Amino acid sequence: MMRPRPAPVATLVTLALVLAACGSASAAPPPPPASFGLVQDRPVPQVPLLDASSRPTSLAAFRGKVVVLAPFLSLCQDECPLITGAFLTMQRSVAAAGLANKVEFVEVTLDPGRDTPARLAAYSAEFGAHWPLLTGSPSNLDTLWRFFGIYHQVVPEEPPPKLDWWTHTPLTYDVDHSDGFILLGPDGHERFITTSPPNLAGRLDPKLRSLLNDGGLHHLERQGQPNWTVSQALDAVGWLVGRKIPLVGRVGS
Repeated sequence: MMRPRPAPVATLVTLALVLAACGSASAAPPPPPASFGLVQDRPVPQVPLLDASSRPTSLAAFRGKVVVLAPFLSLCQDECPLITGAFLTMQRSVAAAGLANKVEFVEVTLDPGRDTPARLAAYSAEFGAHWPLLTGSPSNLDTLWRFFGIYHQVVPEEPPPKLDWWTHTPLTYDVDHSDGFILLGPDGHERFITTSPPNLAGRLDPKLRSLLNDGGLHHLERQGQPNWTVSQALDAVGWLVGRKIPLVGRVGS
């Protein structure tokens, strides 16, 4: 009976390197560093909210998935359009990795006086933000954002006022607020938060870019420190889903 010949040493070494490379490509990234944001584990209160179809909901509706949550307002002229641009790239990358059923992107308004469900539905259609956009009563939203430590304050509109993209009337006020995003685990617990803005290195969908005022355009082209990239954000999501998520497509669109 002929015994199988042992594989050459070089072949075994090559095979080991290939297996190691495959393993490293799918391994989960480490937790985000302290320079990026705060890693923690605490349950999130279930605050009543409304979706863009006026249906009652809350963050509990997304349990079982990793939630990428951001504060925003549809009339923001600075960082919110950049967040939406980052989310567009992240959502595409998550889908390409086969993880669309495990990750949910969500934006919740800081401007309940203007962000009605109808306006949020219009924003989704106009700017391609095809993920849950939520609003609610001022008191409920204050409760939610106070829990996360998200600052927001109504301020006068800077002259000359920009036009409302939906009604085409001059804006009368703006909302200063914290930036960044929050990650919730499948159990509904807050796992990570950063209040730093995204760095898109000047790349943003033209429609979203049209929303920016002079300050927003400056931050798009030359974002201050600290900031984060889409690749860093995908690594933070990958940490919770247990897999590396490669960046797919053009950042900001």
